[in-house]
Amino acid sequence: MSKVVSHSFFTDFDIDLFKAGKHFRLYNKLGSHLTEVEGVKGTYFAVWAPSAKSVSVIGDFNYWNAGEHELYVRWDSSGIWEGFIPGVDKGTKYKYKIHSNNNDIWTEKADPFARFCEQPPNTASLVWDAPYTWKDQDWMDTREEKNGLDKPYSVYEVHLGSWKKKHGWESLTYLEMADELVNYVDEMGFTHVEFMPVMEYPYDPSWGYQITGYFAPTSRFGKPEDFKVLVDKFHQKGIGVILDWVPSHFPEDAHGLGYFDGSHLYEHPDRRRGYHPDWKSLIFNYGRNEVRAFLISNAIFWLDQYHVDGLRVDAVASMLYLDYSREDGEWEPNMYGNNENLEALSFLREMNQEVYASFKGIQTIAEESTAFTGVTKPVHYGGLGFGMKWMMGWMHDTLEFFKKEPIYRSYDLNNITFSLTYAFTENFMLPLSHDEVVYGKNSLLYRMPGDEWQRFANLRLMFGYMFTHPGGNLLFMGGEFGQSSEWNFLQSLDWHLTQYDFHSGIQEAIKDLNKMYKSNPALYEKQFNPEGFQWIEYNDRENTVITFIRKGNDPNDDLIVACNFTPVPRENYRVGVPKTSTLKLVFNSDETKYSGSGMGKKTMKPAKTPWNGHEQSVVMTLPPLSVVVYR
Repeated sequence: MSKVVSHSFFTDFDIDLFKAGKHFRLYNKLGSHLTEVEGVKGTYFAVWAPSAKSVSVIGDFNYWNAGEHELYVRWDSSGIWEGFIPGVDKGTKYKYKIHSNNNDIWTEKADPFARFCEQPPNTASLVWDAPYTWKDQDWMDTREEKNGLDKPYSVYEVHLGSWKKKHGWESLTYLEMADELVNYVDEMGFTHVEFMPVMEYPYDPSWGYQITGYFAPTSRFGKPEDFKVLVDKFHQKGIGVILDWVPSHFPEDAHGLGYFDGSHLYEHPDRRRGYHPDWKSLIFNYGRNEVRAFLISNAIFWLDQYHVDGLRVDAVASMLYLDYSREDGEWEPNMYGNNENLEALSFLREMNQEVYASFKGIQTIAEESTAFTGVTKPVHYGGLGFGMKWMMGWMHDTLEFFKKEPIYRSYDLNNITFSLTYAFTENFMLPLSHDEVVYGKNSLLYRMPGDEWQRFANLRLMFGYMFTHPGGNLLFMGGEFGQSSEWNFLQSLDWHLTQYDFHSGIQEAIKDLNKMYKSNPALYEKQFNPEGFQWIEYNDRENTVITFIRKGNDPNDDLIVACNFTPVPRENYRVGVPKTSTLKLVFNSDETKYSGSGMGKKTMKPAKTPWNGHEQSVVMTLPPLSVVVYR
């Protein structure tokens, strides 16, 4: 095979942008690209390795011989090595063999910009393009209207490898999921699906959060173009796609980004800032321009090349604080003497500014568990610029409350009501995520107290409370039918449970809650605005009942919500209401079709009896362990 031909995709302007950390389409330049030079077909390779003495492309085309195809280093001190190799075709396996100037070290690395990787445990990159004709133009043209913060956000969180197995052990492919998963999410009525990381990762027990191939959908389930089909099919059903994105850390695997060219290239060189003690992984050097360009290019890549509608950014809290998970003496304060990671803050702000400026109708969502202020405030107001933030406090307080026997709940009613004291300080999404059903925490169903009937009633009540609480919603797969065991990434969900009435009842309740959420503007138009919520009664400890109003732009859309957190029916429960018009039932978690008891009223006419600060009131029948919603 011919030797390397000098060739470049880079202009001087590209290099200037790269050095300044402002080149956010690096995937068009770095990596491997099928091309033609002077009538000869082959592949152009480019890799950033500034500490290298030499860089060779090794692969199955040259028997992995480092001396055969050495790249040319650019003259401009960019640290980029590049060249065109004739005859290297799509599907060729390759790596970079790097001889470092740093202590004469040799490394053998996968391509950081590879579009496709070998299936783990193999670690080579593959030369690939993924041509695809998208069929989601209707979605993309109207996404800005459908994906806004004043629109419904009911998210189904999915781990692709364990949602459903065939033959008892084999995961579905992207193409099979484009049929089965898409139709299921559509049938259940969710507005969005969120995938735990799809970027290539070597270690299954990491669930995808230890990434080595940031630009490659994992080959476990098919080809990159197959993943495009999956996204496309969701869009054709009007369902948005959110990807988990992990710019917070990366693994030390020998073929990955760590110690890439024999130096601390991607990771921070100071172990106090470059190593994560919890996850035994490396932390990006957010102050290095080229690393920022790599990460922001990666965020844009998925929005651009895969039409993704949102990025849920993992472990943001670990990025914000220099002392995160560290003891005294294990971290160093910033220039102002405090614990904020100024470089990471700057990176997150720039990332959010760039993606929102580049793509209409997308959202970024922060998994951030601290009281850091302004996560969802615009950057020009001093915020981080995220669209939404996971409401971890709500999740913790709610699960703590629901695990208690109802007889004790009156003493902890503030666990349920407290979230409304800060619900509008950020744009919150309420998560019941994968993290809550692993590591001995038990399934959502088996956190609930009582006998079988009460467990399921409690679960329906909790879901009803979540859907009527201000903010978006996220539910991890399996929760929607009352999965009884903890999530196990090696196994399929327990789909056989849906043949039983209690489990299918949960499924029907989730369908109806999604339908209610999407068809009642009072639940989403002002979900991040204090004008969208009003308490009726939040301190009825005697009955352990809360009542409130949800409001949209039109007062005629207002909803009255009542939650009874005990198994005792409240048959003559008076509730003050703001209007004299008849109340009509929208949702009752105690319906017999959900395996409830069937109590409750369909309509109620208010009487001129003042109550709860209102001039009129109704007498409700509150079923046991239930939420009822009236319009």
